[in-house]
Amino acid sequence: MNSIAKDIQAEKKSYDFEKIAESQDFKSLLESKRKFLIPITVFFLVFYFMLPILTSFTTILNRPAIGSITWTWVYAFAQFVMTWILCIIYVKKAGKFDHLAEQIIENEENHGEKL
Repeated sequence: MNSIAKDIQAEKKSYDFEKIAESQDFKSLLESKRKFLIPITVFFLVFYFMLPILTSFTTILNRPAIGSITWTWVYAFAQFVMTWILCIIYVKKAGKFDHLAEQIIENEENHGEKL
């Protein structure tokens, strides 16, 4: 079944979201998301704000890195690379989180049918 058909089918069903939110699987999903998102966000913010801090209050990045290109330019370019890498990592991890969320919904459906 393709994703559009699943979406249409899901719209017709009613879920007990309070029960899902209280389930151990859902709490585990939220915890694993927190364990991923908080460190990656902190890393991004520290890496991002270090450039203006280092260029404003120190001269450490003023030294040449490659010819006349200073470490400031290398660091600034690294921020673009870091952003793309973090986006790729996030998209892959988000796909796993989506799969886990679908499993939780399927478990709720199967459990609800048994009752």
